[in-house]
Amino acid sequence: MKDYGGIILRDLFSISTGMQSVEFVRGILYLSLTVVGAPGNICLILAYLILLHQENRLLPADVIILHLSCVNLLVVVARCLLEFLASFHLAIIFGDVGCKSVIFVYRTSRSLSIWLTFILSAYQCLCIAPPGSQWTTLRIVFASYLFYVFFFLWLLTTSMSSAAVLFSFGTQNDTNLINHSVNVQFCFVHFPSKMSRDANGAAQVGRDVVPMALMTLASLIILAFLYKNSQQVKGLRSRDGGSGRAERRAAKAVVTLVTLYVLLYGVDNGLWVYTLTVREAMRSSLISDLRVFFSSLYAALSPIVIIISNRKVNSILRCAEQQKHVQ
Repeated sequence: MKDYGGIILRDLFSISTGMQSVEFVRGILYLSLTVVGAPGNICLILAYLILLHQENRLLPADVIILHLSCVNLLVVVARCLLEFLASFHLAIIFGDVGCKSVIFVYRTSRSLSIWLTFILSAYQCLCIAPPGSQWTTLRIVFASYLFYVFFFLWLLTTSMSSAAVLFSFGTQNDTNLINHSVNVQFCFVHFPSKMSRDANGAAQVGRDVVPMALMTLASLIILAFLYKNSQQVKGLRSRDGGSGRAERRAAKAVVTLVTLYVLLYGVDNGLWVYTLTVREAMRSSLISDLRVFFSSLYAALSPIVIIISNRKVNSILRCAEQQKHVQ
């Protein structure tokens, strides 16, 4: 009996050690996203605020990127930072109220990040269009109504994230909750029925797929414009100087952002569909962790792409760094 007891104790110890190592790896991954994403988005926000102070205005594309950076920072803080703190038991966050708040903020900011990426790609598509065409008029109208577009997107995303407030709860041991719930490690999103769960899941997929398709279309149009203009690049350079080159450089950066988005959020949505269709996937938080990781990866990497490709932002950050060294 003593031998059996020793075997049981060793098995329990190995399971416990395995669980601790999983939590450790999980915490390190979220910490890495926080370390990369938070400073990157903060630098972008500060750069555009400095630009606003210097020039007393921001171009529409700059306003969109500033808004996108604020939203991406919310994604990183609300999900990655808090998940890191909870994984290492540094803070008690995920009670019922904490789960409702965190999941609501995360889903809203995540959805806004998606739509703002589409808005950025659509506006850049209008900017790179041939001058004198109807696209130019549409660009002016689009820019004049930009804040109304932002307001509509906030209404849309907050209303579509309301299920998080209604159905999110702290982790509970009631196995009956698994039937219509999604396990997100420290929380459960428990729906009253399978139909409501599937309907909410389908709405989330649609909310992501629609802007994904639209931004892909906008990127294809941008690539078509770039290809068409490539035959007369020397002439364009002689006529429009730096502005034309800046617009083409910005267009290429937007296409890079859209490609990054489609890859990462495509994986995210594929995992979400898998979660909805395979019941066993809901019993573990692994799939939800992977979804959060891939979607948060966009929020962490996108500021790096913008900083590298945007010379104006790059120069502002370099000047700020030089002034810091002088002081």
